[in-house]
Amino acid sequence: MRILAIGAALAVMAGFIPAAQQPVEELPKITVEVDVVNVLCAVRDKKGGLVANLTKDDFIVLEDGRPQEIRYFSRETDLPLTIGLLVDVSKSQESLIEIEKQAAGRFLSEVLRPKDLAFLISFGVDAELLQDLTGSVPLLRRALDELRLNAAVGGILPPPVPTGKPRGTVLYDAVYLAAVERLQREVGRKVIVVISDGVDVGSRLSREEAIEAAQKADAIIYAIHYADPRYQFFSDGYGTLKRMAEETGGRAFRVSRRQPLEAVFAEIQEEMRSQYSIGYTPTNPAKDGSFRRLEIQTRQKGLRVQARKGYYALKRS
Repeated sequence: MRILAIGAALAVMAGFIPAAQQPVEELPKITVEVDVVNVLCAVRDKKGGLVANLTKDDFIVLEDGRPQEIRYFSRETDLPLTIGLLVDVSKSQESLIEIEKQAAGRFLSEVLRPKDLAFLISFGVDAELLQDLTGSVPLLRRALDELRLNAAVGGILPPPVPTGKPRGTVLYDAVYLAAVERLQREVGRKVIVVISDGVDVGSRLSREEAIEAAQKADAIIYAIHYADPRYQFFSDGYGTLKRMAEETGGRAFRVSRRQPLEAVFAEIQEEMRSQYSIGYTPTNPAKDGSFRRLEIQTRQKGLRVQARKGYYALKRS
């Protein structure tokens, strides 16, 4: 276990020394840069059911309102998957942790396939990496067993007698760290699953910075609003979770008696198996680091596309 800290990542470049014994004439280097934007999306019908039989010709891609030519298309079931599971272990979640352990363990057991990876971060007063990237479900289950309350001393007493605002739920920091420190360099499908009441107290970073980090890492956020009703007099964090999910192409869920945590995990799993992958080369070639708005549509009426709202263009160094 180690505590994650906000900081810049260092990149190390390794040189290559050819094995030839005699000096050779260096050939001119030709560099061709081809920027491809990849977008994962899910499509639903009027009843909310997933639609998994569309083709490339059924989609329209708009970047900043301009049509783009789709160059790559596939139904997204076989590409490697990397999942970051982020679990809120602040004071307000204390009574829910055991349920989260069991449901999350079953979810990872069912969703991970060969070549898939996952990691586990818990967050309260700080963010802790309980298990780094691994394809081993037993290791992930062992890490889930280590989930413990991580609350500031003196926060609040159990209801109905509140003694102050709860302190120490670094939700935004945890999302940022998952995206930047773990998902940025991964390839394939990248997903962040957050289980929290959505109330952030004490993060150094803002919600918008967390969203931006996920967008730059091409990560989809699935946000699960799971709250002890005894603590909901402080704030309803569902709106925060919904914003983070929708901006990155994911969904937000509310756990309730009608929709228990296991059912939510089942919905996420089904959606990840029914996604489409769309790739295109932008008509705007500028490498200016700007945010480009995306809109994915279908030619068939009555269908709703769920995809990220945009991406950040590469910035020329």
